[in-house]
Amino acid sequence: MKKCSFCAEEIQDEAVKCRFCGEFLDKPSKPKAKWYFTTTAVVVALLCVGPLALSLVWFNPRYKIITKVIITILVIVFTFLLGYSVILVYSRLLKSISDLGLH
Repeated sequence: MKKCSFCAEEIQDEAVKCRFCGEFLDKPSKPKAKWYFTTTAVVVALLCVGPLALSLVWFNPRYKIITKVIITILVIVFTFLLGYSVILVYSRLLKSISDLGLH
């Protein structure tokens, strides 16, 4: 006889599932991940605040180092492209305003 690790009731040594609490005895109980390390939270943070959310990626224990590097490179490249396109659109807007004689 052994004790169930979930409810502490006496059960058979060969038992796979506790008859008292219904828990499976062979599954490892891993700690639940923090909500801000879920993939959904990381994606939403990256879309909302961009490179400021990279700390969520780097502190996430589920991501491998290569995944962290790839995500960081993609975010930085996307940020630079977005910044360049904003500057380009702004300069074209100023040129259009000056061509119309409004400035």
